[in-house]
Amino acid sequence: MSRIIKQWLVIVAGLFVFAFGVHLTIFANIGLAPWDCLGMGIARHTPLNYGLSMTAMSVVILLIDLALKERIGFGTIIDALLTGNFVQLFNDINPLPENRSVPLGVAMMFVGFFFMALGMRIYMGAGQCCGPRDSLLVGVGKRLSRVPIGAVEILLWAAVLAVGWLLGGPVGIGTVISTFGAGIVMQLVYSLTRFEPRSVRHRDVLEVVREMTLSRR
Repeated sequence: MSRIIKQWLVIVAGLFVFAFGVHLTIFANIGLAPWDCLGMGIARHTPLNYGLSMTAMSVVILLIDLALKERIGFGTIIDALLTGNFVQLFNDINPLPENRSVPLGVAMMFVGFFFMALGMRIYMGAGQCCGPRDSLLVGVGKRLSRVPIGAVEILLWAAVLAVGWLLGGPVGIGTVISTFGAGIVMQLVYSLTRFEPRSVRHRDVLEVVREMTLSRR
């Protein structure tokens, strides 16, 4: 029981670090990654701020994941409920003026990618499944089995970005940088920390509840 609670705390800590990275990519002010663009677009047309928009969107995606019969872990649920709000917290407490420098913005984005990758490395190590958006990618990929997963991701990102842009979400050079740069930095961080995400054995909610039940006996 205590081991599982510690893993939950690790997940929360990892998401906190990840959220700081996302905040930096937003503060860079040179365009956003597709999902963040959509979150900002939703916030422009609803009473919700960015954090609540991302939370609402993550919950909807979580329900889609369930409909697609993807494995859902406590990590998936915690990610859906906390990450957007953590990012909003950083956005709210940031005392610095809005960035107007493109070179500084590019540098901020890459620092943000580093913290995002580090946060992912922390919370994925807990082995309680991935975030809702990753599960959605896997679920859609299974149903488009003849299409390479990389192409599925590009199609999914393109659709998300198109909707976000139509809703007024920020699009710019940072959007292009995010599409290619985030993955490169993630691989670098994983290599430096000797982390192989495909070797992690993830447990879904039922497995973890079973562990908790057995530990009480």
